[in-house]
Amino acid sequence: MENIWLYAIGAFTAFFAINNPVGNIPIFLSLTKQADGKRKRFISKKATFTAFVIVTGFILLGKYIFQLFGLTIPAFKITGGILVFFVGFEMIRAQQSSIDNQTEIDFNEGISISPLAIPILAGPGTIVTAMNYTTTASYVDMAIIVAMFGLIMVLNHLAFISSDYLVRFIGQNKIIVIEKIMGLIIAIIGTNMLIEGIKIAFF
Repeated sequence: MENIWLYAIGAFTAFFAINNPVGNIPIFLSLTKQADGKRKRFISKKATFTAFVIVTGFILLGKYIFQLFGLTIPAFKITGGILVFFVGFEMIRAQQSSIDNQTEIDFNEGISISPLAIPILAGPGTIVTAMNYTTTASYVDMAIIVAMFGLIMVLNHLAFISSDYLVRFIGQNKIIVIEKIMGLIIAIIGTNMLIEGIKIAFF
């Protein structure tokens, strides 16, 4: 039982670091600045549910994808580690994406699918992290991973619908600091994945 809890905490921490709700708040506010409270709640619910379905699909079918394309665990860990590292590295550099730099956005509820669900919530880093956990996972482990990612999406939804209040309470500067800390954690997770892949491949 203790191992299950440790596994769940590890999966939750990895997902939280790479898809942290607080760090996504500025992007959500930028995309929905022309929407009222009701539409923001609808967009948040649709985006988080869509992201959950996408990542769950990768979690459940990850093993079959590996078999279909003849992928190996070491190669996946090495490549995934590099990708995750650069996601964290970009967060540390605190460079705003092209989405953040848009000053005027023609409001469209389609943003709940793209770019909010894909690639912000269900981006390459999140998918790589999910599949990294499922390459050798049992069905119980996969259920835990799905539950932990579902919890992350719930937290994202709560953060989104409370975004206006949270920015006033926490402050924009503190949100940037949190995002940088999360970027460091993500970079470390990516480095660890890379090291594990190299160990498996060569030792």
